[in-house]
Amino acid sequence: MRLLLRTAALALLSLAIAPTIAADYVPTRQEWAHQAPKAAGFDPQKLATAVAWARENGETQPADLRDTLLASFGKKEPDYRILGPVDHRGTANGMILRGGRIVAEWGDTARPEMTFSVAKSLLSNVAGLLYDDGLIADPSRAVARDVAGPWFRGEHNGTITWQHLLQQTSDWSGTLWDVHDWADRPEGDDPANRPLHAPGTRYKYNDVRVNLLALSLLEVAREPLPQLLRQRLMDPIGASTTWRWHGYDNSWVDLDGLRMQSVSGGGHFGGGMFINTADLARFGLLMERDGRWADRQLLSSRWIAMATAPSPVKADYGYLWWLNTGRQAIPAAPESAFWASGFGGNHVYIDREHDLVIVVRWTPDLAGVVTRVLDALE
Repeated sequence: MRLLLRTAALALLSLAIAPTIAADYVPTRQEWAHQAPKAAGFDPQKLATAVAWARENGETQPADLRDTLLASFGKKEPDYRILGPVDHRGTANGMILRGGRIVAEWGDTARPEMTFSVAKSLLSNVAGLLYDDGLIADPSRAVARDVAGPWFRGEHNGTITWQHLLQQTSDWSGTLWDVHDWADRPEGDDPANRPLHAPGTRYKYNDVRVNLLALSLLEVAREPLPQLLRQRLMDPIGASTTWRWHGYDNSWVDLDGLRMQSVSGGGHFGGGMFINTADLARFGLLMERDGRWADRQLLSSRWIAMATAPSPVKADYGYLWWLNTGRQAIPAAPESAFWASGFGGNHVYIDREHDLVIVVRWTPDLAGVVTRVLDALE
């Protein structure tokens, strides 16, 4: 009896000194609560060291991202050209959330900037909305059954499914917005005559095919994807009105008598998502809370589970989300962690086991940041 009383007393004491993290807290558009590192369960000095390391390891030059794109892709890809808007990048910045509250923040987190392939994970969520609405009945369904037009005709392209596009295993062959699929990160001595791989059997990171997914989703939604994203996800989570999702100068289509721009799933050729760090943190928090915001389920748990399941071909990749399968990418992080990543060091890291969201901009080494932040947990 005495032992039971002592155990109960210790339990009450541990509750009294435990971090006061409200697991169900979500910020409003007007207010976002901060929490001191100690109260959030961090060693303040270690967390400050982690933030300092992120700052010091940021990359801000060349500031003109047009120069960066031309240097990175212009010399490697046939007839490479920039088709969409390009901006200057700001300073390295970031946010760390625990329990939904801001524990650390550095740099200019209110400045909208290019995010490159982080847009792919946002595109995945748009696909999830159409899945939840029943407009995409099954990810394993052939896209040709839902999308009319020339893109999914023929013996090869006609067998491509939504899942193949989402997992980047489609090996779609063709030209979209005047860019050949093989010209994006070309392989081999004669990429124009490359062998075809059966859809679903080979992973290839390819923005042309992701842009095809964006166009296919537009064909199904029958409304601009930025409008759908804003109404269904970004406005409900209290995101600012400063983000913009761009396509290319030549990615306009006519649907139901209206002129609409098909957006880009990245910034490889310019365009894509221009968004600030604080809005990305809200987006990350929505994913960490399994698609629920306050009392509303904005995106189904079923979709998020599918989106963060390993691809049969690439175990560390889901539906345009990166995974920590086998704890290979970030050994210090739990296997359940997942993240969005974009060129130049744009990352949104989601860690449900630690109730943690980390957003970093222009900081390529995500694993270095995450490892130090996790080490700061007491």
